[in-house]
Amino acid sequence: MKIIETYSAEETFALGRQIGQQAQAGEVYTLTGDLGVGKTVLTQGVAAGLDIEEPINSPTFTIVQIYEEGRVPFYHFDVYRIGDVEEMEEIGYEDYFYGEGICLIEWANLIEEILPPIYRQITIEKDLEKGFDYRRITIEEQRK
Repeated sequence: MKIIETYSAEETFALGRQIGQQAQAGEVYTLTGDLGVGKTVLTQGVAAGLDIEEPINSPTFTIVQIYEEGRVPFYHFDVYRIGDVEEMEEIGYEDYFYGEGICLIEWANLIEEILPPIYRQITIEKDLEKGFDYRRITIEEQRK
């Protein structure tokens, strides 16, 4: 387990970029944290680390956003509004989870039962006592 503290959106973005630069094809990352905690900023950093230049937005209404112009394909999921796991089956999630790209899944706790056997869990938390822009980011490998 690795714990990183950031004190600005720029630092959170830089951490995301570092994750993206180190990411290998076939890896799955989950991203959890309250609304407004910086999940999109971290995701934008990951995309930058994968050499993706187009704007990254949260795919709240499409479930998955696909970016193919980076060094490996990047599949950005937001399953916050998902009704049940069947919706994931309808979009063919296995092709993404077990494909040649990098998956980053926001709100992955809602689809825990279909996550692959090994993935990296990223949790972002605020602590207002340490400042408005402070974030505690935990990265840990999960094995089912």
